Amino acid sequence: MKTPQDVLEKWMQAVNNGDVESLLCLYDSKAVLIPTFSNRLLNSPDKLREYFEKLGSREELSIALHEKTLIVQELKNPIFSLSGIYNWRFIVDGELLNFEARFSYVVDLSRPNPILHHHSSQIPRML
Repeated sequence: MKTPQDVLEKWMQAVNNGDVESLLCLYDSKAVLIPTFSNRLLNSPDKLREYFEKLGSREELSIALHEKTLIVQELKNPIFSLSGIYNWRFIVDGELLNFEARFSYVVDLSRPNPILHHHSSQIPRML
């Protein structure tokens, strides 16, 4: 992976393919994930595996990036942050639902497992 966008693209492909192993390979062994659909902080490979296996069991699971929202910042090459909005889709109680979420990643492109930190949360309603 040569760019931060490559990391995000591989991550979304792994989600869309239900490929838990490929997802886990993107996260550093000490990475922290603050996931979209859990109230826990996940900070170990076992916790990430449990989360992605449960999420991956959702029928018709997919994710798509809102391209115009993507912001890439170089923190100190080869470390970057990515922020934006993506849309989750999966079936809940027989109905296909959409969940817009905002996200941020910190990635280190010099590492074989580049994701160091990942936060994703559903977009709250406006006050």
